[in-house]
Amino acid sequence: MSSIKVKSIVFSIFFCCVFLGCSKEKKQKGLPPPLVEVEAVNEKDQSLSLSFLGQTEGSKSVEIRAQVSGILMRRFHKEGQYVEKGQALFEIEPDRYKADLEQALGMLKQAKVKFTHAQQEKKRIISLYKKNAVSQKDRDSVVALFNASKADLDIAYATVDEAKIRLSYAYVTAPVSGYVSKDNKTVGNLINAGSPDSLLTVINQVDPMYVNFSVPSPQYMEIQKLLKEGRLRKDTLVAKLVLSDSFIYETPGSVTFIDKQINPRTSTVAARADFANANMQILPGQFVRVLVSGFTFAKSIFVPQKAIIQTQKGSMVIVINSENTAEIRPVKLGPSVQESFLVYEGLKNGDRIVVEGNNKAIPGSPVRIRTDSAVPVQEKSKEAPSKS
Repeated sequence: MSSIKVKSIVFSIFFCCVFLGCSKEKKQKGLPPPLVEVEAVNEKDQSLSLSFLGQTEGSKSVEIRAQVSGILMRRFHKEGQYVEKGQALFEIEPDRYKADLEQALGMLKQAKVKFTHAQQEKKRIISLYKKNAVSQKDRDSVVALFNASKADLDIAYATVDEAKIRLSYAYVTAPVSGYVSKDNKTVGNLINAGSPDSLLTVINQVDPMYVNFSVPSPQYMEIQKLLKEGRLRKDTLVAKLVLSDSFIYETPGSVTFIDKQINPRTSTVAARADFANANMQILPGQFVRVLVSGFTFAKSIFVPQKAIIQTQKGSMVIVINSENTAEIRPVKLGPSVQESFLVYEGLKNGDRIVVEGNNKAIPGSPVRIRTDSAVPVQEKSKEAPSKS
């Protein structure tokens, strides 16, 4: 092979390499900027709704216990029945307590007679004492007898009152209006007042209905912090109830109690909401979900969670400047609300941030902005017909 042919081959290879390299460089320089979706952040009022697990409870749940001992003679209600306050429920051997009352009334009559006699005797002896007809001893004796008879009369009155009370306890009545639960004792059983088995039944007042729920202490402290800083505003707290079948109870309730201490065993703060329950749609003991609203973030900036980039240096977002160039910016985040984060620091009203494609945007490099029709702004302006 001649030297001329060798030189021709080398030159050809060199030319191809140069040509291909230039073509590749031109191709790389010709790539369009990445396509991203941006969103302008705006200060606005944002409502906050909180969700908690709760359990229903009658607004009044009263244990009906026997206050006198004896045989359970009668029952005047049906289990599960609605009863009015003062309605008779049970009868516990009233005859023995009637007898006790009659005995107390008899003792009262005796005490009255003795008192009347002592009163008359006292009046007579004092009259004689003033005339020096009787001694000081006789006067003191009659006064002491009178005082003793008066004390016996007071005791007799008290005994009658106690007998009347015990007789009234023999007739067990409903202290509140509500639904009677299952009876613990049947007719014929011996009831021992004051013992653990003295419970006869329970009455639940279910209108209104209480819903008890607990707020985790970290969440409670965060809310208090936001309220103190003025970032969060508290209005009237309204509660909605989601029943176990995902049914939302139509009548809203109100939060009536929030404890001022943290339960050390559960690290939660007890709270309660009240709901009207005239139609008995809510039953005591149900596990429900409570949705509490009435908090508002005042003039705050929120960003979608998907716009946040987590790095070793903290949370970042990609901001697009007026020249459509990407900039990475650190942000200080607050709590999450639905699918967004509250931004404490790092953004201002009107900033444009990347919400889709932030993994494509390179800080310091231009980007193309996706519009609602998924056509870049630059290309859309070129395709738009001229009005001239």
